Order: sequence, then structure tokens, then C-alpha cells
Amino acid sequence: MTGGMIRFILLTIGVILTRQALLAGSNVGNGAVVDSVDFSTLDEVVVTATRTPKTLKNVPIATRLITEKEIKKADATDIQELLTQEIPGLEFGYAMSQETSLNMNGFGGNAVLFLVDGERLAGETMDNVDYNRLNLGNVGRVEIVKGAASSVYGANAVGGVVNLITKERTEPWHLNLNSRYNSFGNGWRNGIDLNFNSQKWNSNISVQFSKVKTVRLADPFDTESMVHEIFGGDILNVKERLVFRAADRLRLIARGGYFERVSNRVNYDDHYKDYNGGIRGIWKLASDQNLEFSYSYDQYDKCRFISGERTDDHDYSNRQNIVHALYSKGGGSMGITAGADYMHDFLSTYQFADDKTHSQTTIDAFVQLDWNPLSWVNVVLGVRDDFFSESNLNALTARFAALLKLKPMSIRGSYSGGFRAPTLKEMYMCFDMAGIQMIYGNPDLKPERSNNFNISIEKNGQIFGNFAAGAYSVTLSGFYNYYDSRITTTDYPAKTTDEPGAIYTNEKGVRVMGLDLNARYTSCCGVGAAVSYNYLHTSGNSIDSQFSQPRPHSATWRLDYDRQIKRNYGIYAALSGRYLSKPDSEYRTDNAYSVWKFAVQQRIKGGININLTMDNIFNYRPVVYYWNSLPTTGRSWSVGISIDVNELFNKHKA
Repeated sequence: MTGGMIRFILLTIGVILTRQALLAGSNVGNGAVVDSVDFSTLDEVVVTATRTPKTLKNVPIATRLITEKEIKKADATDIQELLTQEIPGLEFGYAMSQETSLNMNGFGGNAVLFLVDGERLAGETMDNVDYNRLNLGNVGRVEIVKGAASSVYGANAVGGVVNLITKERTEPWHLNLNSRYNSFGNGWRNGIDLNFNSQKWNSNISVQFSKVKTVRLADPFDTESMVHEIFGGDILNVKERLVFRAADRLRLIARGGYFERVSNRVNYDDHYKDYNGGIRGIWKLASDQNLEFSYSYDQYDKCRFISGERTDDHDYSNRQNIVHALYSKGGGSMGITAGADYMHDFLSTYQFADDKTHSQTTIDAFVQLDWNPLSWVNVVLGVRDDFFSESNLNALTARFAALLKLKPMSIRGSYSGGFRAPTLKEMYMCFDMAGIQMIYGNPDLKPERSNNFNISIEKNGQIFGNFAAGAYSVTLSGFYNYYDSRITTTDYPAKTTDEPGAIYTNEKGVRVMGLDLNARYTSCCGVGAAVSYNYLHTSGNSIDSQFSQPRPHSATWRLDYDRQIKRNYGIYAALSGRYLSKPDSEYRTDNAYSVWKFAVQQRIKGGININLTMDNIFNYRPVVYYWNSLPTTGRSWSVGISIDVNELFNKHKA
């Protein structure tokens, strides 16, 4: 069956189902069913900023929440697309071997900690974890904390934390089948999400498979372009999460996962695999006291195949074993959170000399006080100490944050420290980079440090009137980071060797400062608008590289309409986009550009959702493809369908 025929069938199914829904809805009467207005997400509970549950409006640390509803509306293919649509000042690009590079508010990917349900991930592909592992199949929300957070999360939380949190359903059973086709690379994504819930057990199984073909961006003889094609490949992601309510006050959570990615290159294929699992216990000691304990295991492997045969010259394996304990006590005017972690990190890589392996043990402890001296004042104080066996270093970090609820606004202010310890690769690398130069590790590296100051003002309110009635939220934040001892590479000392090479070293401090503006509006008639703007300024040593360059100005926006027109039919339409200015960089970089996206989602009673999307509607295409250029060939479109099978059964029963 040809691709054109498949697209025609999918579109035809969408038209038929929409028509049936409208006909069915017309039987309920002439009056339209109107959704209640979703005024804000301020009452949503978040955990990332303080590691204890707090409503968003009561968190003293500025936190960005992307809810399950917003994830559905974004219709993003992966976490990269979701974050770039929602967060200005955050950009993904490419690096050598076409690995993904990240820049968030001037910090590279290795300074931003990515978590899944609060757990770390093993392995790295360039400057962070393999982002392809972070599929959105069973994610209930994403929480983003910009700025240092090492006092509660330790290493790598230098520039921010991104935490993907799994949704836990309450219905007896839930089965979702979904499929999405994208014209860019003829990409297919198919997924299954199955959930069972009983009095004591809750089981969630999520399976997602994606396949995309290689896309040619630039002529192979184009010497100006750094990226000429986007390699295709396959991705399989399987996750199981099992919750057992052993007693009224004790929950046990077991999880396991398998990930496999094949990247199809010109003369070889790179294979990436991950095996992970863990168990967590949450014991409610009293109405205001909780004790949490967990063990997690994560193994991330890479290897290379040439003509179908595995080679041993690119083998890589990273294994992490983590034991964790957390105690929290709330209630009254003073709360306390205390915890400790033990992690054993093992690394075997072709970038070490003589096939050696290295390992490191990390031990940490932290305590945090949550004080409410008055009903309108909240203060959080925290301190943490981490010890690293290989470098024999301690890293002490602290946090102070305060929230003042002053009518008609809330004011947040905070100081937080961050650090990133040198990785095993940065300490012990001895790698011949394809005969171009040698890259050497440095066991005497110091940890990277950051001191982050943040202040924000938030104003929420309602608008009254016949047409414009609704609610709004405006937040203005200013931030300042002093980023010291950044780990980078420099020329290898000529007095030691005549061969060209580079060695890891610490460089002097970088100052990063800027502003964030976020505004939202939702009306009673279903019209909504959102705009976010980020201004970034760096000084001191350049924080950019040939792969990642901070942009002074960036913005995202969305104008949407969400309405339940009939009892059996609802529609969501959105015009969204983002703008990125030209980076201030010495490297060859992309120019300023903006891209726009139009999406229509149709909700049909019985759990059927049909999505139609036109991306890059003004057909933007870079003249030259640099590492940070938008990877596009122009306008593209996608169509998807999602079916909640349990709702179909409920419809028939009704």
C-alpha cells in the first residue's frame, strides 16, 4: 500500500467520523454544551521544586508546569518538540555524529538535569541523556525549574531541572491506541497505553514505536552547511509501572523499562539500548509524615554495526545503581524534608585507553526547612553535601527562597547554588578523534559551580464582561547566574606532546542574566491566548560553542479556541509559533527566524480524537544549515488518531 493511499484513508476516516459525530450531536437539541472555563493551573500540585507536594500557587521557587491537557493540545512528537513549543530560551540543535545538543537560558545540556518521576537516567549521547528515551506516551505532566537546584537534586542541576511525571489513572481499566503520521521523513509513531486498577493494584503498560526515514536538508556538496541530512531510524520504548497498596499507609511501586534506538547512517548503523528498573516504597508514618525509600538500576549501551555485523570499536556501557531515602514532615508552621542518596556509576567506553573501565561512588545528604511564619509568607531553606570518590571532592550547596502573597500579586525571590562534578569520561578520556586530534581527560578537574538569583512577580485575576469574561495570569521574572569553573576543552600543552590535541580543563566564570515574561488569558467563550518571551545576556568568557549558541531574544505564542459544540463533538484549534533571534556568537550561526503552526483537534464521543496539523505554514527554510539551524525542508503536515477503547465500551453500555 503506497504512502499516498494510507494518507487518503486516514483523512477519509477523519471526515467520516467527524460527520457521524455531528449528526449524533444534532439529536441532543439545539443548545450547545459549553465547557467550564479552565482559569489557571495554580491549584495543580507540583513536586520538583521542593521534593514535596505543593500547589503551584504556593511554591516559592518559580516553576513552569505543562499539564496533561496542554501536552495533548501541543500534539508534540517528542519531548524536544514539546519543550521548544512551550518554553522560550530553550533550543535543541545538533552536534557531531548528529547527536542532540541543548541550550536552556545560556546553559548547555550537561548543566540541565532530566528526571523521570524524580529518578536520574544513565548514559549520554553528547552533552546529556538520550532524549529519545523521554517519550510522552504515559506522561501526566512536565515540571520545569529554571535555575540551580543542586541543594535538593545534586550534580547536574546547575541551570535547571526537567521532570517528567507518569500519570496514575483511577478508572478500573483504560486502553488507548494511537497512531500519528508526519510528512517530514514519512514518520510513523504508534502507541499503546494499557492501565488496570483494582482496590490494591494499579498497572500501567506503555509501548511506543516510531519509524522515520532519512531526510536530505542540503546538497552534499554544500560546503557551507554543517548538517546535510537528518538520519532516519527506529525507536522502541516499553515501560511498565506497577503500584501495590500493601496497607492503608504503605504503597510499593515497581517499574521496568526497555529502550532501543537504531540510527541509520550512510555506511553504518548505531544501536542504542537501555534496561532500567526499580522499586520504591512510600510509607505514611502519620497524617503529616512520610518516609520514602527506593532502589533503581539503569544501564545504557551503545554499539556500531557495519554491513549487519557488530564492531567492537564503538562499544559504550554506563550502569548506575542508586539507593535513595527521603523523610518529610509537614503540618503547622514548620515542615522539614531530609534525604540521602548512594550512587555507584560504572562506565566502559571506547574513548578510554587500553579498554579500561572506571567507576565512581557518590554519597550525599540534604535537609530542607519549609517555614510559614504568616499565612501570606513562605520561606524555604535548604543545604546539601555531595562526596565523589574518584575526584575525592565535596560539593556543598544551599538554597534560600521566599514567597510573599501580597494582594493583588505574589512575589517570589530565591538564591540557589548548583554544581556539576566532572564525569568519568571528562576525567579519563584518551580518544583519537578520527586522526584529527587526541582528546585527553583530566582527573584534576574541579566541579562546575553556579550561583543563581531569581525574582518574579505574578498577577492573576478575572475579567468581567459579556464577551471578554475570563481569567488571566501574568508573570515577570528576572534571573542572574554566575557560572564558574565551567568544564571545557583547551589545546593540549605543547611541551608535553608534539601531537595535536585537546584536554579537558576549567575556565573562568561566565555571567548569565535575563528576563522571562509569561502571560495567559482564557475566556468563557473558549478563546484563549498565551505568550512567553525570554531575554538573555551573557558576559565574561563565551558560554557558547560551535554546537550551542545562546540567543538574546526568543518568544513563543498561541491563540486557540476550545469548545464542546455538541454533546458528542468538541473541537480545539490553535495557531502557535516561536521566534528566535540571531545568536551573538563568533561561530557561523543561523539567522533570526520564526515558525508558525496550525493544529485542529476533534473530540468525538466514545474516546476518539483526530488531530490535523500544518507545521511551518509560511514555509521557512534556512539558506545554510548550521548546527543550530531549524532542521526543516519547509512546510510539513501530520495526521493522527487516538482512541480510548474503554470509552467506546462505556458508550455502548449507555
